[in-house]
Amino acid sequence: MKKVYFLQTCDTCRRILKEVNIEGFEQQEIKSSPITVDQLEELYKLTNSYEGLFNKRAKLYREMDLKNQNLQEQDYKQYILDEYTFLKRPVFVVEDEIFVGNSKKTIESLKAKLL
Repeated sequence: MKKVYFLQTCDTCRRILKEVNIEGFEQQEIKSSPITVDQLEELYKLTNSYEGLFNKRAKLYREMDLKNQNLQEQDYKQYILDEYTFLKRPVFVVEDEIFVGNSKKTIESLKAKLL
């Protein structure tokens, strides 16, 4: 399976999608087609961490003052399901590997996997 979760309005996502060969990838734009419970659980199986899938840079994260709350894994899961902006993006799934976020190291690893 090859799939990418992204946000169309995110400049970084758009740049990365141009950089990476996404031919053959199922593409899911998370604002117009929100992530489902089943999809999030599939991502969790690959990361073993909802926190690892959670975007702590989101504007809403600061607005809700979540940094100063003691969040548990179930809290992270619920926030991601409730608000698309909390999913760290882009998320690439290639076979049984997952690449979460836009760090240079993550994108380089993804590119190496796709060669």
